[in-house]
This record gives sequence, structure tokens and C-alpha cells, in this order.
Amino acid sequence: MSEQLADERAWAAPAPGQVAGRAVRLIPHRAPDAEEAMLPPDYQRILAAVRQAAGPVMARQVGDMLGVDISVRSKLEPLRGKLVRLVDRGWLRKLPDGRFATRL
Repeated sequence: MSEQLADERAWAAPAPGQVAGRAVRLIPHRAPDAEEAMLPPDYQRILAAVRQAAGPVMARQVGDMLGVDISVRSKLEPLRGKLVRLVDRGWLRKLPDGRFATRL
């Protein structure tokens, strides 16, 4: 049993990967025992910003909270991609109107 748990934890831990010859860090799927500390620091800051908001937020609002130049689309789109990645992995949820919120 403990071996199976160790395998599951190893699967959930962020593991470096290779894309186009560059090392990248994979974002783990959220599990009941997963901690935010498993995420890279920039993703942790994004989660903290969404939590600080009074309710669901748009990517522009998150960018504004993090000090990203939201007037430049090329600066905002990578942030939107990170938000969507957090949604795909179960750390956040995306509402039908495009806003992002924390998981319940």
C-alpha cells in the first residue's frame, strides 16, 4: 500500500520535461493531498491573486494585481495561458463568461 502511495505522489509531483529541446516544468494535476507548494512560484502567485479577489476575475484583473502591463496583449496572453493551464489541471475553475475563480 505504501509503495502505491509513493508512486501516486511521484506522479503528482512536478517533473521537468523537454519541449523543443528546452527544459520545462510540468504543472501537476490537483489531487486531494496536493499542496500549492508543488507549483512553480509564478503559478503560486497567480493562485494567490485569484484568491485575494472579492470574486471571479478576468485575466486582465489578475495581470493588474501581479503588475503585468495589461495594455500590451503580448504580455497578457502568457498569463491567460497560465490561468487556463491551472484550470485544466484542476487548481482553478473557469466560468462560462471567461472569468476565473478558485475551486470550491
